[in-house]
Amino acid sequence: MSDLILVWSETVLDLAELLSDLREPAYIVGGAVRDAVLRRPIKDVDIATAGSGIALAKKIANRLKGDFYALDTGRDVGRALVDTPEGRLIFDVAGFRGADLEADLRDRDFTINALAVHLTGDLQKVIDPIGGIPDLLNRVLRRCGPTSVWDDPIRVLRAVRQSVQLGFRIEPETIADLRSNAPRLMETSPERVRDELMRMLTLPKPVSALRVADAVGALGVALPELIPLHNLKQSPPHVADAWNHTLAVVDNLHEMLGTMSPTRGDEATSQFSMGMIAVAFGRFRARLEEHFAKVWPDERSHRALLLLAALLHDVGKGAVMPASKGARTVYPQHEQASATIAETKLSDLHFSSAERDRVTLVVRNHSSAEVWTPQLTPVLMHRYWRRLGPAGVDVIFVTLADYLGKVGPKIDQDRWLQALENTKLLLSAYFEEYERYVEPPTLINGSELMKQLNLKPSSLVGDLLQIIREGQVTGDVESVEDALRVARARLNHNG
Repeated sequence: MSDLILVWSETVLDLAELLSDLREPAYIVGGAVRDAVLRRPIKDVDIATAGSGIALAKKIANRLKGDFYALDTGRDVGRALVDTPEGRLIFDVAGFRGADLEADLRDRDFTINALAVHLTGDLQKVIDPIGGIPDLLNRVLRRCGPTSVWDDPIRVLRAVRQSVQLGFRIEPETIADLRSNAPRLMETSPERVRDELMRMLTLPKPVSALRVADAVGALGVALPELIPLHNLKQSPPHVADAWNHTLAVVDNLHEMLGTMSPTRGDEATSQFSMGMIAVAFGRFRARLEEHFAKVWPDERSHRALLLLAALLHDVGKGAVMPASKGARTVYPQHEQASATIAETKLSDLHFSSAERDRVTLVVRNHSSAEVWTPQLTPVLMHRYWRRLGPAGVDVIFVTLADYLGKVGPKIDQDRWLQALENTKLLLSAYFEEYERYVEPPTLINGSELMKQLNLKPSSLVGDLLQIIREGQVTGDVESVEDALRVARARLNHNG
């Protein structure tokens, strides 16, 4: 191990000097050491100490001019958040899990994470009591001990995520433990399952992780709603069963989001379908980047949430009664069934109400007619954005990904180009002409309308205001007089 070179950020090196007066020994442990060996970017630094975790976290925050939080007063765990030129760095500090450092390391999940360096000592000298470095160099994921996965079932999902993230092979005994402990996954808290699923969906290859999680039995425990999709046959133009279609939609959506990424490579647009998306949406790229960069509670990314919506978009097909439509088998109202199931699942996993609402809206509308209509009128665009709001951007991407997942390589180029033209018009209305097509200036409010037309409060007033807005969109209503005229005309028509 003498030829290993660990790469640390300037912030970590500075911290080692700033804490040279520490009386209690403290060690950088786990993933940060692993990533320093692999020369991967480090965003989270776990520190184990013989002293107080909260006290040391507070000291780190003070000396690096960051923020401090007491994560768990019962277990004496503290967090320091430090802004650096490379981004935010998170320091989580806890007391030893056992009697000493070695006991702490042996209690961890996988050998590649059971590594430590002395924080104020030699940052190039790795403490490795159970062979993590050989596994790291051989690209093997191995449990620390026979009870490691049993001790904490969330490690089933964590093993899947880390193996795909690092490109490591899971050794046979660990795979056996993952399979035997997968049924116990929900014995842990819903929040931990939620967070591991979301981390999985942020990986560069989320579908690879989903396939591995499915193979070891973990995905069906965390998201049992997906199980009925396996081998569920679908009629042409579908080229795959419902499960493989779902994975194809997630994969295509991930690629589409990649075309809007500021760090995309040329390979992201090499396919016809992705290249045409890049061309069609090019002028909206900055606005789309901003939209997809949204962060939900606890740093959950919007991109991951959207991939979760894609994963759940067809779960209703396993819950509704199939029907025949000519020679085809269809699943009537599966969009609504999928939305209901998705809302319940996100509630069970303790997502925020705003996240639940967004996913439910996207799932319910993932077959939006406006994307495919040959006659996309201003009124249809207005109704689309009034119905969906910001979620309309997400629906566009999921709808397109759903089509690509449906037809596979058999793309109807004319149909695809028509869809891109429609979505380009929709995005232009939202990002560039919002007041014209989405939210025209108010000419008359409900109170004044009731006064002028001698109406009582009712849903009719809202209907009339919508008619007026749509008249503004088409150009038929430009003044208060015009607004009253079309309102009176509708009242006379209704008798």
